[in-house]
Amino acid sequence: MTQQNNKLEKGAVVKGGTSITNKTGSWRSLRPIWDKKRCVNCMLCKIYCPEDCIPVKKGLRLETDFDFCKGCGICAQVCPVKCIKMDKEVCK
Repeated sequence: MTQQNNKLEKGAVVKGGTSITNKTGSWRSLRPIWDKKRCVNCMLCKIYCPEDCIPVKKGLRLETDFDFCKGCGICAQVCPVKCIKMDKEVCK
């Protein structure tokens, strides 16, 4: 976002992954459960994750970083093979 004369410009786009500086996973009520065996590594979950908490190594999706996952469920909605489901968070 840019500021001009103390006013925000209309149409500003905020970069994703902004929670990486603050661990935001502690207030989530749902968590994504990923079935690694059914995953086809299409990377749609990675692309659509607003907090960039789905790591990839050597072209393969890894387990969600739950320190930063907010439990929004976008990953489960975009998964073409439905290998991600949202489940109730377990209290720690």
